[in-house]
Amino acid sequence: MTGTGRVALVTGASSGIGAATARLLAARGMRVVVNYLSSAKAAEEVVADIETSGGRAMAVQADVREVAAVESVVEQVRAAWGGIDVLVHNALIPYAVKSFQDMTWEELGGKLDAEMHAAFAVTKAVLPAMTEQGWGRIVYIGTGLSRRPREGMIALGTSKAALEQFARYLAQELGPKGITVNVVAPGPVETRTTENLLDDATRQRQVAATPLGRLAHPADVAQAVAFYASEDNAFMTGTTAAVNGGMAMY
Repeated sequence: MTGTGRVALVTGASSGIGAATARLLAARGMRVVVNYLSSAKAAEEVVADIETSGGRAMAVQADVREVAAVESVVEQVRAAWGGIDVLVHNALIPYAVKSFQDMTWEELGGKLDAEMHAAFAVTKAVLPAMTEQGWGRIVYIGTGLSRRPREGMIALGTSKAALEQFARYLAQELGPKGITVNVVAPGPVETRTTENLLDDATRQRQVAATPLGRLAHPADVAQAVAFYASEDNAFMTGTTAAVNGGMAMY
């Protein structure tokens, strides 16, 4: 199996894309660290699912915006399994959904700062082990809203656009060390969060604008992440995979 024995840290892995990714990486032979912020029960259920299927996983609580918490995760994993080979940074930092005119700097700047601080902290923490072994896979979860604006989504779209460019700079710097860095940018995904954000009319419009005729499922996104995280991806870095059913093509 590709990835047998590799250790993958998936942030925000108790539900949605993170949980689907954790399950898929485990099914492909990786040992998976299921990070969560507050949903301990849901995270333990993901771990139980993985173990029932013959995989290996552990749940670890941490707010990825806090450097000390992230370092503690890496230490716990190192003690149990050694260094982290694969980082999938999926944790969603809360954000305001409103127009620029109604938005405060705290809402826009706060989201930008928290988004980048979390990405910075988790990446810094996993890099030493990847660099030492000359192999690593880093995958950030972005959004199609980075390139294609939608009403009310300026905080998320702007912060994820910053994350995407950050990923390209890292790809350039870390390539010589054997580490690939890529972004998976989903369009709208069928999750609990989407249900809260999209009314029926908006959802139907988005489905109608998608050539493949539906919104993404978490598993669709997980498949793209799993490729980037694997040995199979030997020569793609600094790229963004748009998992959106053709809603936007770039």
